[in-house]
Amino acid sequence: MITIKYFGMLAEHTQCSEEQLEFKPLTLSELVQDLKVKYQLNPASFHVALNHKLVQDCEDITLQLQDEIALLPPFAGG
Repeated sequence: MITIKYFGMLAEHTQCSEEQLEFKPLTLSELVQDLKVKYQLNPASFHVALNHKLVQDCEDITLQLQDEIALLPPFAGG
């Protein structure tokens, strides 16, 4: 299983804070694209974390069994 967690406005938009998907070989980029389509997400409206680490480029990351992906709303800095 792969766990996907949604935070802030993303949890409100998807109407769930967490979901689990059956594992199948795919890249993080492919999964994020699937989620964008499924929930009609604006790609500029979130950051992606894999196993508690922010990811800048999802293209070459192949997902593994038990990975945890988090979609995080934009951060405000100060």
